[in-house]
Amino acid sequence: MAIHDVPKGYAALEERKNIGAHYTPTLLSDFVAAQIVNYLSSRTKSNVIRVLDPAVGDGELLISIVKMLTDHGFKNLQIFGYDTDPHAIQYAKERIEGHFPSIQVQLKNEDFLQVALSYTYLGLFNHPGNQYDVVIANPPYVRTQVMGAKESKILSRQFNLSGRVDLYHAFIIAISKVMCPGGIVGIIVSNRFMTTKGGESVRNGINKEFNVIHVWDFGDTQLFEAAVLPAVLLLERKKGDNNNGSPKFTSIYRTDSDKFTFQSQNCIDALKFDGVIKTSDGSFFVVKHGELAIDQTADGLWRLSNESSEAWLDKVEKFTFCTFGDIGKIRVGVKTTADKIFIRSDWEEIPENERPEVLKPLITHHIARKYRALEVDRNYQILYTHLNQGGSRVVINLQDYPKTAKYLNRYRSILEKRDYLVSSGRHWFEIWVPQEPALWAKPKIVFRDISSTPTFWMDLSGAIVNGDCYWLISEKPENDESLWLALAVANSSFIESFYDFRFNNKLYSGRRRFMTQYVEKFPIPDPKLSSSQKIIEVTKQIYNLIPNPIANELEIELDRLIWNAFGLSIEKISR
Repeated sequence: MAIHDVPKGYAALEERKNIGAHYTPTLLSDFVAAQIVNYLSSRTKSNVIRVLDPAVGDGELLISIVKMLTDHGFKNLQIFGYDTDPHAIQYAKERIEGHFPSIQVQLKNEDFLQVALSYTYLGLFNHPGNQYDVVIANPPYVRTQVMGAKESKILSRQFNLSGRVDLYHAFIIAISKVMCPGGIVGIIVSNRFMTTKGGESVRNGINKEFNVIHVWDFGDTQLFEAAVLPAVLLLERKKGDNNNGSPKFTSIYRTDSDKFTFQSQNCIDALKFDGVIKTSDGSFFVVKHGELAIDQTADGLWRLSNESSEAWLDKVEKFTFCTFGDIGKIRVGVKTTADKIFIRSDWEEIPENERPEVLKPLITHHIARKYRALEVDRNYQILYTHLNQGGSRVVINLQDYPKTAKYLNRYRSILEKRDYLVSSGRHWFEIWVPQEPALWAKPKIVFRDISSTPTFWMDLSGAIVNGDCYWLISEKPENDESLWLALAVANSSFIESFYDFRFNNKLYSGRRRFMTQYVEKFPIPDPKLSSSQKIIEVTKQIYNLIPNPIANELEIELDRLIWNAFGLSIEKISR
């Protein structure tokens, strides 16, 4: 069923979006079902196959899997499902029974997560000893921010998860509780869990409970009408300590390149090729095949690995002296939780005798530019409620700043509604996350969180960084020059390739997420080498010249120097 094709009495589109219910397009549903059945095809056809969809929705996944199973000779099928929407249950039941009137179908209007928690070997639906042979699922994507902290904590405790728990994380672990050993799971999830810290516990849970057979990262293919970047996992419930060998990994993302090797009907059909593929609607995708690599680090990110990518990363490692994280801690900017009160670009319009005394210049993403920030007519300033006193951060005394006190008291009723601040022992007028005032004066690299190309710049003004940007200072004075070296690496086409090989967490339109956990792993060559000294020199020249056209020419030269610093040639980019 198309996401906009809503039957009478069914949950409204906006309501479904709010709860993360983005129903599965037939193209993807058939693909998942085909992968499951291909893996099952060698098994005995006469055995009973118990199939479960824990989040039935419109029943599209169950229709696909039943059709695939029957087409491959599996006739003894029992179909089970759950959904919290009674209209969905009724509609899905009618659809499935309409297609397969002779197959036993049992759908229930219950919360699968709660059922899984109470599951015993007496079985579900009063079938003693029954566990599921096949699970096909597209669980709802509901993030912590939408669920709320309380619900998230409950799920974390119930399913042994940690960090920022998404609802589908809990579904993955819950599915393992109801599977028979050797059972097969095909599940559609957000690809975020593979490369974020918040996904660490569910990655660990999958590795513990399942053998990963194949991962397909569908990236920005727009298979869903909603802004979802999906991945498909094909998993086998472990039987003791069995392991199925090296899992496969396939990725497909949009590309600007129009130099295609093959043509296909759609992005699913494109998966049988490798390289740049043109689809019938005129889109271009790059398809990569390899194995699932799990980084041997604390967070164990999942990524695609093949011979060329591993050789590339190995070479970079040989020329890496340290990482950005070794220079200093990467911090997010300040968070006021009341920006309209604390952050303005029109403070100058307030009469000087009323203007708060503690205004400080504020860096926001609006002035983002490589190497050096843009100069704009009107900059933002922040009413900054903290200061450095004897090396420690302290809250300002409002009695010392009468104009600030008058301004803040005007909004006191609004600010006091931030009960989380007051209940933690803080003052009603504070900004929520002030960071350390003593650090603002130091030279710092500032960068945007989301950008199609890296956008890092040096700030020497001492301004405060807003929460829409991240920043990095040198923790040790002797590393100050390394900041300029890091700035050059961060803005290079080399780091784009490094990012794509190591993390490949892209959003729509090729945008990348430059989060702490990625940027702290960016490599830096030895600052003492003459090649590094040359990079630092050119980087400073660019900073001083921007926006002079000569700076553009120097950027091209600097990019070549960065590639060479890691033993690579810019002409040999292989993404």
